[in-house]
Amino acid sequence: MPIQHRPNSDLRTARRVTLSRRIHLLNPIHRAMAIDLDALAKRSDEIWEESIMPSLMEFVSIPALSPLFEPNWAELGELDATIDLFCAWLDEQDIAGMSHVVHRIEDKSPVLLVTIEGTGPGEVIFYSHLDKQPSKPELWSEGLHPLKAVRRDPWLYGRGSVDDGYGGYLCVTSIRLLQEAGIPHPRCSFLIETCEESGSFDLPPYLDALSEQLGDPDMIVVLDSGGPDYDHVWMTEALRGLVSGTLSVRVSHEGIHSGTSGGTIPSSFRLQRMLLDRVEDSSTGKVLIPEMHVEIGADIREKSLALAAVVGNSLWEQFPTVDTLVPVADSTEDMIIAMNWQPTLSIIGADGMPPVQVAGNVLRTNTDLKLSFRIPPGVDSESVIEIAKQILEADPPYGAEVTFSPDSCADGFHAPPLGGRVNEAINEAAITLTGLPPLASWTGGTIPFMAMMQGKYPEAMFLCTGSAGPGNNAHGPDEKLHIPSSKRLTAVLSATIAAVCE
Repeated sequence: MPIQHRPNSDLRTARRVTLSRRIHLLNPIHRAMAIDLDALAKRSDEIWEESIMPSLMEFVSIPALSPLFEPNWAELGELDATIDLFCAWLDEQDIAGMSHVVHRIEDKSPVLLVTIEGTGPGEVIFYSHLDKQPSKPELWSEGLHPLKAVRRDPWLYGRGSVDDGYGGYLCVTSIRLLQEAGIPHPRCSFLIETCEESGSFDLPPYLDALSEQLGDPDMIVVLDSGGPDYDHVWMTEALRGLVSGTLSVRVSHEGIHSGTSGGTIPSSFRLQRMLLDRVEDSSTGKVLIPEMHVEIGADIREKSLALAAVVGNSLWEQFPTVDTLVPVADSTEDMIIAMNWQPTLSIIGADGMPPVQVAGNVLRTNTDLKLSFRIPPGVDSESVIEIAKQILEADPPYGAEVTFSPDSCADGFHAPPLGGRVNEAINEAAITLTGLPPLASWTGGTIPFMAMMQGKYPEAMFLCTGSAGPGNNAHGPDEKLHIPSSKRLTAVLSATIAAVCE
């Protein structure tokens, strides 16, 4: 279905959360100042404890399922509730030149745009999201629940705590720290969406409609990532893309006794296996669609080797596998490449199969599988999803009804390392506050916003970072945020943003 754009005039008539809008007069005269990193870290700790944690814990209690998982999101009002909660927190912050507006385009999930006028040159766009993945409370550990925030230092448990409820709080606070210290900062726009966990399919028309308000950024900051440990500050240089859809195989109009039909009517499950063999080698896990692969150059292998030296066996040990399981890759280096630069196929859902406890001796009418491909940076998601559809639907086995229905696609992301004074600033801040230099890494997950913005602002610097690390369990049971590294990252980001003005 083509995206319909609403004129900017309609955006201006959208519901505005500006009743408590706070715009203060700014001092037009600024001078460069030395940054006291220890003071920033101390103040970050105070704001987290006094202001951020109470609001973030309340955020955990709101289900706020992403539109793909909750078609009735508009009626439920939970996505709006997360925005209202965050706006209420914004109104409690003593930040000069700040305003916030909720934008709505037709039936699309809402977007919050927060603006803080600059006290120095430059422009920065920050990005985070408030929508969440589904959760199964029965899988959470004793004493924990996805919608009940529980603090067990150093962790805050709850759905959305690390993905990505904390992001907006951290980013806004980084600017508050600069203002309190009297340090100039660039003009800042905070784009907070509510469709990221669905592939951000509602976001593109907002980016077009808000282009003027977003300006021409020198840097784009995304708080939805992390790294292999909680000791370093991690910068994500690459993300995989995503294409997904439902593969449906139907063989009959009603269930048939398996004793009379077995061996005559082909099983829809067996046909699924045959079709999957077209796109994946089941013995190795290699994706068999050439267009989903990219060349793995020497530079990538060198960085993989360096990362492997840092993370060691912890990369594998962080996964909650059964004791007897061994990894597909032969080494940590190969594991890093496989997780970030090679395509993979995961079967993430199924329909047409009854639970084991009530399964009768019936040859089922159909088997539907939800396919999720992760694709490396540089692969065009829209073209490869059409290629997958052609491969899967061509010449159906035994003449069965076979359809592949795509539901989302997003390109991967690859950005060069930060340079200049910004790179110096993040290095200085990281070393001072952690004792270790910041490190670049890759993430096998997907942030659709990154590729969208890179296409829109090809000259901008990109900083993709965050507090996600080993055992955070985003999307899974016992999701948790590492509080100390989040506090520290707030101060590091604050110093990094100040460098944009220099």
